[in-house]
Amino acid sequence: MSIWHVQPTLEQLNESITGCMPGHLDMRLTDVGDDYLAGTLPVDARTRQPFGILHGGASVVLAETLGSIAANLVVDGSRYYCVGQEINANHLRPVADGEVTGVARAVHLGRTSQVWEIRITAPNGKLSCISRLTMAVVAHG
Repeated sequence: MSIWHVQPTLEQLNESITGCMPGHLDMRLTDVGDDYLAGTLPVDARTRQPFGILHGGASVVLAETLGSIAANLVVDGSRYYCVGQEINANHLRPVADGEVTGVARAVHLGRTSQVWEIRITAPNGKLSCISRLTMAVVAHG
């Protein structure tokens, strides 16, 4: 059973992130399952830190983008919108090149808040970063 209030296409979701930070970093939303949202981020000159590995902030951009979009897909957008309240990230292993994949899954879907876990894996499938995002559910007007 799907958790989504709205089921947009990947094309619509990817169009929504062009022209802002995720788009500038060439992030791509790649899959919408019944209870998760997935996307990728290249590890290249835009996203590496000076030591030649994926910048932790880039991982957090991927995590927050996936979690924020997912949170807003769960609610009735004509009545509510979701905004980030807190995010944390544990960077577990470096990634020097390729593309990382993030998968956001809900931990808690409440009336006034949501909590999302985002797991980011390296091209070899090993966990690179794990993040938790808390979202406020806010009524319009």
